[in-house]
Amino acid sequence: MINENDILDMTCLTRAQIDAISDHEHMDTVSAAELGEYLMHIHHGPQKVQKMICEDIADALHEGNLTQARQLYKALKEFLADHPEALRGNI
Repeated sequence: MINENDILDMTCLTRAQIDAISDHEHMDTVSAAELGEYLMHIHHGPQKVQKMICEDIADALHEGNLTQARQLYKALKEFLADHPEALRGNI
């Protein structure tokens, strides 16, 4: 039987990146993993994921939550290192 960890491990995103999508879209982790995986395979999808993480960083900074902003920034750096296509033609 496939469990939640199996589903999260099948994506091309890290747990932190999936969590950022989950927070941004106000959805559970499995749904966020599915959305993230879908976005990573469509035109301009990686840019949309990058934009979500950047918006989450801005929200955390606006709320004064520096710990969360740092965690999201780390997730963004890892995302861009793993998926440089997210920078091309940024929307």
